[in-house]
Amino acid sequence: MESYVLGMGDLVDRPRVVLGVSGGIAAYKACELLRRLTESGHDVRVVPTASALHFVGAATWSALSGHPVSTEVWDDVHEVPHVRIGQHADLVIVAPATADMLAKAAHGLADDLLTNTLLTARCPVVFAPAMHTEMWEHPATQENVATLRRRGAVVIEPAVGRLTGVDTGKGRLPDPGEIFEVCRHVLRRHSLARGVTEPDLKGRHVVVSAGGTREPLDPVRFLGNRSSGKQGYALARTAAARGARVTLISANTGLPDPAGVDIVPVGTAVQLREAVLKAAEDADVVVMAAAVADFRPETYAAGKIKKKDGQEPEPIVLVRNPDILAEISADRARPGQVVVGFAAETDDVLANGRTKLARKGCDLLVVNEVGERKTFGAEENEAVVLGADGTETPVPHGPKEALAEIVWDLVARRMK
Repeated sequence: MESYVLGMGDLVDRPRVVLGVSGGIAAYKACELLRRLTESGHDVRVVPTASALHFVGAATWSALSGHPVSTEVWDDVHEVPHVRIGQHADLVIVAPATADMLAKAAHGLADDLLTNTLLTARCPVVFAPAMHTEMWEHPATQENVATLRRRGAVVIEPAVGRLTGVDTGKGRLPDPGEIFEVCRHVLRRHSLARGVTEPDLKGRHVVVSAGGTREPLDPVRFLGNRSSGKQGYALARTAAARGARVTLISANTGLPDPAGVDIVPVGTAVQLREAVLKAAEDADVVVMAAAVADFRPETYAAGKIKKKDGQEPEPIVLVRNPDILAEISADRARPGQVVVGFAAETDDVLANGRTKLARKGCDLLVVNEVGERKTFGAEENEAVVLGADGTETPVPHGPKEALAEIVWDLVARRMK
């Protein structure tokens, strides 16, 4: 990011973010997004619509951002704000983005400072929609969203939950912390790509599985594993920031929903298989990051298995679970579909990984060493990505998001 002068006269290097706020009840949540952006070192200029000021006043935005706030192109005309704000931004994020704002942005209308800013911005633009379910699902809104995505904007899928009043459904503003993560990813990629704003996964549907399956023994106990789901969630979050439509099949994680991701909760391996096969029907990429149990109990006890004095417990007979990765690799739902698997190994990591890659038939296999204090539940990971074409891509120890970026880089090359 180039140096620029702040209002205090200090010369600094900070990403310049424009936070657009349109007139929806979720406008109050944008205050939390603003706080996260400013506290993490971003210089934020808030540009609300006139309607947004009915929900949160200009004084609040100005106090939280440290910049004056205006909705009009006529204020400070000598500084040409309707052009300069967008020209100088490193990122524009509109949260919440109402149906009206999406329509204006898609059709190039410019009747206030925010819509003028959107027309002049040459940086990445992210929209976080929030509206009632019927408005989100209306064909006009869906066409506007498709238009914006086709032009390179990142339009985050709304969350499902409580809306205004008693209504519930899809249309809720995603959690501000998750919107912040999308913004951080988009800014990072924009910086690393030296100004390239085109999301390389736009128009793609990707399916990611995450977490660990649980195979019930009785109503209380289950066979499980230590997977936290963090790597799969990092993959889903990163794909959304790169413009993809993401279906995240989540097995027993307890993690907050990533912004812009459709969540399908599952419990067992059989349930996960059903969800993956259904979601993969129109997917460009399937990433099996979940730790799927190889076996499940042959029988399920309807009541809690009791301990009996003087008697050893009955042996638990196990049966094999379906091999989901091998199945979707052998029978691709559509031509050109890319399949990525994960291999958690405790010894002979690379040798076992190469054997598994050949056996599963996937395009890429992420191989990492696991153990009680390795990988599972941690924020970092270290891996080697093996390709069916014989390539090996080592990923040094670092955040799981860094591994996710490399995986998507390799997937994007194969889709080209």
